[in-house]
Amino acid sequence: MTLIETGDGHFVLVDINIRAAADDPKGDAPDVAAQLKGRLKRDEHGRRYVDAFLLTHPDNDHCRGLQKHFHLGPLDDWNEKDDKIVIREMWSSPIVFRRASSQHSLCDDAKAWAAEARRRVRHFRANGYAYEGDKIKILGEDVDGKTDDLTEILVKGGDVFHTICGVTDATFGAHLLAPLLASDDEEAEFLSKNNSSVVINLSLGKTGLSNPTYYLLGGDAEVGIWERMWNKYGEDPSVFQYDILVAPHHCSWHSLSWDSWSECGEDAEVSEDARNALGQPLSGATIVASSKEIHDDEADPPCIRAEREYKSILKPVTGTFTCLGELKGNEPLEFEITSSGGPKQKDRKATSNLTAPAILGLAGAAAGSSSALGAQPFKHG
Repeated sequence: MTLIETGDGHFVLVDINIRAAADDPKGDAPDVAAQLKGRLKRDEHGRRYVDAFLLTHPDNDHCRGLQKHFHLGPLDDWNEKDDKIVIREMWSSPIVFRRASSQHSLCDDAKAWAAEARRRVRHFRANGYAYEGDKIKILGEDVDGKTDDLTEILVKGGDVFHTICGVTDATFGAHLLAPLLASDDEEAEFLSKNNSSVVINLSLGKTGLSNPTYYLLGGDAEVGIWERMWNKYGEDPSVFQYDILVAPHHCSWHSLSWDSWSECGEDAEVSEDARNALGQPLSGATIVASSKEIHDDEADPPCIRAEREYKSILKPVTGTFTCLGELKGNEPLEFEITSSGGPKQKDRKATSNLTAPAILGLAGAAAGSSSALGAQPFKHG
């Protein structure tokens, strides 16, 4: 779970993973819901909110806790007793949901997200506009022209946008790299067999975005997706540049290679195109593995070979690789943009407020599973 605060004061949430153990006051898991809520503002009606919520893909470990902690439905139905977080604008991809449902059934939270997204689209079609709480931004075109009439709320693959909840944010930019619409039936079949996700490169900085800081987020996108993006955008490698990369699919080898790590071992070959796409760090960049501890074994994800590959990518720029599962304590991993530019990791024991713009992560993964940019999700002695 990643929370971003822009210089203009907007909050953008990317994925969530709030499991039952994190909500248990007697448990050892970090109370990531409280960590999140403590950083959010309330509106004039006392409703805690995020300005935008991006779901990269509908796997359970990226949307767990949605129904319990977030208000779904018209704002008039929000009640003070439940005190759920309002999503002013959803950022959702219909094509990712189609690819997910064709491979496996959706979890209850994913179904709830999809239902709310459909409600908001129906509202826009019926009225031609939407206010906060009903707004939605569609990321990527749907099949068979299903989004052709949604131009005002549609972001096509390759587009850059600067609006959050209908307002232009001069300190924020987002370049949508995936999902891309399949060009033919063969490619559609190829994409359906891969974990496709929203892949987006966010830029944060001062007004006008001079010398911004870049955050590349790829959900669970696997090797075929990164290859396809490199073939489309590779003539301009800066499209993929980053100061912080959240290693896709929890530091999985399958984001870098078609070969199985457990079967091929050191003979497994890296995809040159996928590595090129993931290999555009800026000076001093950080790659974050949102995973449990990484061991020298056959596990994948997280995979020791993927860790080695990311470290080799970072070596020329003197970058840093951080595995969340190897951090001690329950505090989130937080970065802020300093006056000199670039992200600076904050002291995880600090209690002072963040200086916007900032990116911070909150994790709540169970042992043996994984989470996104955030606090150490396991209890250490």
